[in-house]
Amino acid sequence: MGLGVPELVLELNGRTWPLDGSRSYSLGRDPQGDLVLEDPRVSWRHATIRCGDRGWVIEDLGSTNGTFAQGRRVQQTELGAGSAVYLGNATDGPRLHFTAARTAPAATPPQQPAYQQPAPQPVPAQQAYAPAPAHQPQAYAHQAAAPAQAQAAAPVAPPQQPAAGWGQPPQPSAQQPGAGAPGYGDRSPTTFHQLALGRVMRIGRARENELVVSDLQVSRYHAEFRAHPDGRYEIVDLGSHNGTYVNGQAIQRHLLGPNDIVGVGHSTFRLVGDRLEEFVDTGDVSFSARRLSVTVPHGKGTKQILRDVSFGVPEKSLIGVIGPSGSGKSTLLRALTGYRPADQGEVLYDNRDLYKQFAELRQRIGLVPQDDILHKELHVRTALRYAAKLRFPGDTATAEREARINEVLRELKLDIHADKRITSLSGGQRKRVSVALELLTKPSLIFLDEPTSGLDPGMDRDVMKLLRGLADDGRTVLVVTHSVAELALCDKLLVMAPGGAVAYFGPPDEALAFFGYETWADVFSAFENYRDYDWSGRWRGSQHYQTYAAELDAAGPQQAHYIPQQAARPTKPQSWGSQLFTLVRRYLSVIISDKGFIGLMVILPAVLGIVSVLIPADSGLGYGPVKNHLQNKDAGTILLILAVGACFAGAANSVRELIKERVIYERERAVGLSRSAYLMSKIIVLGLITALQGAIISGIGFAPRKMPPEGVVLTAHPGVEMALVIMALGFTSMMVGLIISALVKTAEKTMPLLVMFAIVQVVFTGVLFQLYSKPGVEQLAWLMPSRWAVAGAGTTADLNTLLPWDPTHQSVDPLWKHTATAWTLDMVVLLVIGVLCGFVVARLLRRHEPEVMRK
Repeated sequence: MGLGVPELVLELNGRTWPLDGSRSYSLGRDPQGDLVLEDPRVSWRHATIRCGDRGWVIEDLGSTNGTFAQGRRVQQTELGAGSAVYLGNATDGPRLHFTAARTAPAATPPQQPAYQQPAPQPVPAQQAYAPAPAHQPQAYAHQAAAPAQAQAAAPVAPPQQPAAGWGQPPQPSAQQPGAGAPGYGDRSPTTFHQLALGRVMRIGRARENELVVSDLQVSRYHAEFRAHPDGRYEIVDLGSHNGTYVNGQAIQRHLLGPNDIVGVGHSTFRLVGDRLEEFVDTGDVSFSARRLSVTVPHGKGTKQILRDVSFGVPEKSLIGVIGPSGSGKSTLLRALTGYRPADQGEVLYDNRDLYKQFAELRQRIGLVPQDDILHKELHVRTALRYAAKLRFPGDTATAEREARINEVLRELKLDIHADKRITSLSGGQRKRVSVALELLTKPSLIFLDEPTSGLDPGMDRDVMKLLRGLADDGRTVLVVTHSVAELALCDKLLVMAPGGAVAYFGPPDEALAFFGYETWADVFSAFENYRDYDWSGRWRGSQHYQTYAAELDAAGPQQAHYIPQQAARPTKPQSWGSQLFTLVRRYLSVIISDKGFIGLMVILPAVLGIVSVLIPADSGLGYGPVKNHLQNKDAGTILLILAVGACFAGAANSVRELIKERVIYERERAVGLSRSAYLMSKIIVLGLITALQGAIISGIGFAPRKMPPEGVVLTAHPGVEMALVIMALGFTSMMVGLIISALVKTAEKTMPLLVMFAIVQVVFTGVLFQLYSKPGVEQLAWLMPSRWAVAGAGTTADLNTLLPWDPTHQSVDPLWKHTATAWTLDMVVLLVIGVLCGFVVARLLRRHEPEVMRK
């Protein structure tokens, strides 16, 4: 702030905000703004207050209803003590009144010692820049012979200091043993709140709270600050949907200490004396990686696929990550997002350890994988509605969700496509929908993995311009890409070398000069042709390294922090039942939208049922003529065809369902989706479909046949009794199909396994050859659903009489006995196999979740 410029205090609705001249303040209805006004006449981003060269000014941001001073609409006007400004209406709009700041000591927060970054260490001699080997390309030799000239050719930006975090005290580094209580950086609080002894301050989205947080991630009645008579303060969660956090850990109630940081949605609170300081995360956050390394098993040993990766990302910037195949880009992305934490090093979100505080910080990070994270059969607005229903608290009103959806659609220029089916959109538009889904929760940091993959150059440019716009609007964006055409739009460029090391980090327009080539094709060819060259050592010996990464590397590599189980299990934004209801509705919407699947669902069981009718059998499933000892050999064949048809139909329904949604499941699981609710939604919907198919197969197969004289459980309805067994077999086969879908890595591998499953079931029905009294074979058959299903139907049909393996009836199959006990046993075991398959699927689903969350 210049000399002579007075310090101001803003008064609005009985609250005051001291204005800090080193920053600007955004006003509007945007919950992530600095001053939030819930008046419909105020625009989403209405105006900005900042300190200019001559003093304070307020600038209108193109608001709909305008900004007024002295009765006139203004675009920009100077402010001083006594100034009054109205928003939205010149007479009765929200009134901003400005007064001179008081100089009493209590008016300013107590000063904290600023956190000092460790001093950069000199580069060891063995890592210093060395002359290139004789076999390297000419460009290398030139660069090696005169590194100073090569680096001087490109402008060098001043060294960047990673900003100290405002939400969490930076952790003392290994070079600072015995460091005292760390500071909170120099970021000013968004606002202050006074706590009174013996009083309660409730936090939430509802207006009747003492502390209103206009954030859809916050429940209507979220938590309470309780001031005890003895001077201590306590934070109590009120059953919020997204949780209340202290130092990144979810709590129910917690007595606050002097260094504790409370997290509620996008806001964090710090207690200083009897005053509560609030910091709102509006995107002004730094992000950095320090000495990240990842090692994986390889043969009899291990292999390092990420080596000492360090870089710092300025706030509100666009970072591009490029590199050849095998350079660790995907591994790096998973390490940065916490999906697969690095074995060594730290990932710092505004100087807060992402791995230790993943449960809280996950709400502020968006991830758009390479594959679309949406159901393409749905309309754009419908897909966003289901996503909002799953991610926002259960007490969020429909109108609130719709308002946020409409806002995101307008921001990404998708409002004209809102009612179109996603499959009808172009590749670039579909990627915008994926981005829109992530923007619903207003993340400050967004990662994208190959968003331009498969797009033509025009769409490539459109997507990169979209990301540039997201960064300019107040977000930090990191994009992994193979496309080099639009790198100039990025603020910084990270180039990964083969083996997972950094080859360059800095301005994109200086990168080619750094490598000594004219095109990126030449650079990538050099990576391939000289894979053993020490690209990382070359980078660490450069001036760019000293400018952009040396300070981050100054702290030695550390073991990645152990993640407590509680931190690895984020609070779910919805109750289990609410999630299940939403997932079932969404899955039904997807199926109803897929006319091809509906047709196949009906045609497949009908064809299988008709095939069974083609088997000639004068006696159907009833007894044969008396002269043939009541035998009917065709009865077994009929049951075999019906059972195999039910097996095939049930497994075919589910064999692709998990593999095709794997990317969607992984992302939704990271933001609080319940694994069991997701699996149960599949079981309920597919179970109903499979039961219907079983009824169709049985109805067609049994209708023209002569039925047994009576059943063993439903005495008067033997056909229904056998149909129930066929339906149960379809259900269990559907569960086996889910196991296959959870096991395979690609959808193409499901068909061979489906065929193999169906053939194996044919063999173990017990109709083709005798299974009982065959040691080993009989026990193996107990694992096969078809064995128990044919046995259950065979109990009703009395296969021991119709198809006796021992004509003297001295030995009969115990599972075919014509008794209610045998039928019940067959059905129970058949369903138990299905339930056990469900537990196996749930276990297998863990492999497709972010590693940080696996229990």
